Parts: sequence; C-alpha cells; structure tokens
Amino acid sequence: MAEATEPRRKIKELEVMVADAVRETPDTTTLVLFTGNDKLEYAPGHFCTVDPHQFDALERWTAYLEDLKGRREAPRAYSLSSSPHERYIAITVKEERYQPGATKYPPLLSPLLVRGLHAGRRMVVTGFTGPYTPPEDLESRTDHLVHLVAGSGSVPNFSILKQSLHLGQRLRHTFIYSNKTHADICFRAELEALERKHSDKLRVVHLLTRETDDSVFGPQVRKGRVTLELLRELIPAPDTCLVYACGPGIGPHERQAAKEKGVEPQPRFLETALRLLSELGVPSQRIRRESYG
Repeated sequence: MAEATEPRRKIKELEVMVADAVRETPDTTTLVLFTGNDKLEYAPGHFCTVDPHQFDALERWTAYLEDLKGRREAPRAYSLSSSPHERYIAITVKEERYQPGATKYPPLLSPLLVRGLHAGRRMVVTGFTGPYTPPEDLESRTDHLVHLVAGSGSVPNFSILKQSLHLGQRLRHTFIYSNKTHADICFRAELEALERKHSDKLRVVHLLTRETDDSVFGPQVRKGRVTLELLRELIPAPDTCLVYACGPGIGPHERQAAKEKGVEPQPRFLETALRLLSELGVPSQRIRRESYG
C-alpha cells in the first residue's frame, strides 16, 4: 500500500442543513448539505465525521451501546460524494446491517442518516480529512487512473472522478464498479452522463454478482466478480497506471472471530482486488486503497 500524504489541515466543526435527501439505491442515500457562507476547503476523496450524540432519536440506543461496550461511541466517518468545484457538499451513506457472525453490534448511525433525515434538518459535521486523495502532480505520474470499487466504495472515487473531469486533466479514467444487483448501483445515471460527455476520457464497467435479470448485461455490465482476465482487458499498461481501490475489507470483528477459530479470515473485495492487481503487475506504490468493514 502506498501511503498518500497531505499537509496538516485544520479540522473544524460545521453546522449544516440538509437541503435534500436523494435515495440512490434501496439502502443508500445522498445527503446534500447547505453550509451557509463557510469557505469549504477539501480535496476529492476526503471524508467528514458525524457524531451520533447530537441526535435525540438515538439517545437511548447510544447509551445502551456505550454501556454494552464500556466506551463512548465514536463519530462515524463518511466520504464526500461532492467535489470541491461544486456549490454544495454531500455525503453518500449506505445503511449498515446487523449480520450475526459478521458484525458484533447492530449499527447505530447509518440507518438514521439513510432513512430518518429530511430537508431542513440541521446537524453538525466535522471535516475534512483523509489520505485517499489524488496527488497534486497526478498528471505527471500517470495518464490512466483506474477506479476499482465496490458498493459504497464508489463514493470517494466518484468525487475524484468528477473533479478530474471538471479540471480537464489529461487522464483516462476506467471506473470498474462491483455491486450485487443493478438496483444497487450508486450514481448510475450520473456515471452514464459523464461517460457520454467525456467518451474520450471515461470508461465505466459494472460488475454484478447476484443479478438474475440477463437483460441488463452487456459490454458495460458484466456478470460476476472482478477477475484477473477482466483487469488484463481494462488495464493494458499495469506498470504506469494509478489505481484507487475502495470497498469492503476484512473488519476487526471478522479478524477476531477467525483468530479465535484458528483460521485466516476470508478475503473480501479489497483483499481480492489487491491480490489481483499484484498478479497483474501493478506496483504497490501505484495503488491507493481505502476500506470499510
């Protein structure tokens, strides 16, 4: 993993108002946030944090989980789906699910953000930061930026993609996006519009792992998971591209559960993607990664 570096940034709290709540998929919502006159300085790929303690509706649930865990509930981090050139900030949140054996505790904040906030609601966010950002000299490092993402891992990459196209950077983008079904694809219409507008710079390829409707498949929508053969097709020069890979990875609870059983945890999207990129011959220093789990 190549560590992205950035100068120290001043983190500040912002009181924002929900201007719109856009349902992207059945379990994912984009919150468009109005910030007033605050000057927003952030880079594409940055995230902000949201403290669950500010929501009265979560007070009892927060107190219960803190008693159960023996520690204070921490703020949750959400990547910005907006880009710095846009006149608003936005976070796109996927509702977490409680999965016995895979997650230790039921989710606290994401169900409220996805389903419980409406236009006019005020809240506080803290930001902006994070190492998953393109370098200032990006164009001197590569002419091909590969986005290898799954699920809500598309969020920071969508921000990076929009900003690059807006700036007119001399880069080709390949956006490889894995989901379970066609209905689970975030930003589907926006990605299609960007590909039409920038057909010389952007190629989008969707991978669907559990889709049963064969009519949705075609050259841009493939069946199955990411494979070495697919990466060979889409990354003809693995030694000169730059890859931003983001998606579900092995979480702490999964690692602990596997350790207790004396086995290795099962790889998830990110671990599989990194292994395939290595097999393809992409140098590790040309890969940026971000995971959730």
